[in-house]
Amino acid sequence: MPAQGTLILGLGNVLLADEAAGAAVLRALEPMAEADPDLTLYDGGTLSFTLAGPIGEAERLIVVDAAAMDDPPGTVRVFEGEAMDRQLSKHAKSVHEVSLADLFDIARLTDTLPAQRALIGIEPEQVDWGDQLSPAVAAAVPEAVSRIQTLLQRWRNPVSS
Repeated sequence: MPAQGTLILGLGNVLLADEAAGAAVLRALEPMAEADPDLTLYDGGTLSFTLAGPIGEAERLIVVDAAAMDDPPGTVRVFEGEAMDRQLSKHAKSVHEVSLADLFDIARLTDTLPAQRALIGIEPEQVDWGDQLSPAVAAAVPEAVSRIQTLLQRWRNPVSS
């Protein structure tokens, strides 16, 4: 089955304050996704092997997650392609059932890793029990949405040489 569409995968635990950044960005993207049949939003929670299927079926993949990058809280960074792979390999340790790096290894083995892929990382301020994002991370959600829109526009309309 040929890969199709763009999967935007939000990761994180919604019970751990800023760890819920991925889910918050997905909520902010809902109006855009409703108007664009190419986009699929998927709340990946705290990861599991069941995500290998949706990742392998996607033509393009954007992962949104709280990411410890040693930046000020609320910083948004985009890691694209091999830069994403390097970022994941640096932080491959996970308390979850499976890490995103593990899922990418499965996709590589089955030759289904999307060529166009990016990680939108948001530096957390607080990862502790709580159902609200810190002010810095809440303020970063619109920037993450903007970065996703820019990425999609560039991927869909490559500059021809």
